Amino acid sequence: MTIRRELFAGEVLYRQGDVSDCAWLIERGSIELSSLQGRRNTSLGTFGPGELIGELGMLDGGPRTATATVLADATLLAIEHDPFLERLESGDPIVRTLVDSLLHRIRGLLSRMPVDAVLPAEDVPVDDPEERRGIDKIRLEALLRDALDTGTLEVRYQPLFDLPAGRVTSYEALVRWSLPDRGVVSPAEFIKLAEETSLIVPVGEYVLDRVIEVLTGLRDAGTHPLPSIAVNLSARQLVEPGMARQIVQRVERARLPAGTLKLEITESRMLDYAPVHAVMQHCRAHGVPFALDDFGTGYSNLTHLHRLDFEFVKVDQAFARHMFDSPRAMAIVEAIVAMAHGIGADVVCEGVETREQLERLRALGVRYAQGYLIGQAAPAAAVLSGEATNGFDPAPVAA
Repeated sequence: MTIRRELFAGEVLYRQGDVSDCAWLIERGSIELSSLQGRRNTSLGTFGPGELIGELGMLDGGPRTATATVLADATLLAIEHDPFLERLESGDPIVRTLVDSLLHRIRGLLSRMPVDAVLPAEDVPVDDPEERRGIDKIRLEALLRDALDTGTLEVRYQPLFDLPAGRVTSYEALVRWSLPDRGVVSPAEFIKLAEETSLIVPVGEYVLDRVIEVLTGLRDAGTHPLPSIAVNLSARQLVEPGMARQIVQRVERARLPAGTLKLEITESRMLDYAPVHAVMQHCRAHGVPFALDDFGTGYSNLTHLHRLDFEFVKVDQAFARHMFDSPRAMAIVEAIVAMAHGIGADVVCEGVETREQLERLRALGVRYAQGYLIGQAAPAAAVLSGEATNGFDPAPVAA
């Protein structure tokens, strides 16, 4: 679990010579770093919110070269050794070599300095915008780890209207994350952050567990037939070693009927088709179907549809929203629907906001409609109680 410390003025965070096991990000208050050389105690500077201290020792495990004393009541977030090195190890090998070289050089210079010399400060106040953005990203990553540990990521459920059935029969699980000091964090931002590290795997597992909890809760409450719930996974998540088996094991352990858990793969420019195809086959053999998400934007790679079997194709919301004010958008929706039907896939159209859009999609043979007309993403409790779909009248527009 992420470590957060609250210290009052006068307390010492760490002392010169202590073992370095983490860096510290200051969220509140101020910290003074000082170095004792012989009988001389020298202040190396004062650090405040948004600044990082102790990172050099964290990288190479060397002893602390300064004492960190709290000047004003402070809140500090620990940046642990392993996640930091994970980023370094997964990065450019040239960058790793340069960092290792600089660390050895700095340590060598420090070891050769006279005993009574004033050591240069390892930490300096941040004044570069790019460095500040990097520190903000480090903080966000630590907070994301904490959110996973404490269960404070929220999973919401947006309903999908089944046009032939005339009712809501499915949901899409959407992850939401809010922080006290900045509000809602964009899913695009924190999912991208997770994909840069091994966090993407626990995020995927977290969402799967919440979705299965909802499905089993509905089943235990007597809901029949169960709705299906779709979970978004990137191709990278899908081919993580063991992920497919974990998905299947979760479904089988919960004794869920085939098709109640769906997986949506986000379009990406590059897919390693062989392992993705193998994973899809394994999951499909155990009753887990697939959708290609947000088709029509991104890279719109037709090879995805040619090389991989999808039961569903999701038309990006940009097209449905403009069907009646852009003949081009209407033509694209018609073409995607015809193409999907030609390969045996059902169509889900996102961004449906008006009855006119809904009826036009019905005429085209679209299976599912999703958007604000049908319902916004709702908490799990609203799905379990049935309130998530109470606001939509499924009656078609009169001719």
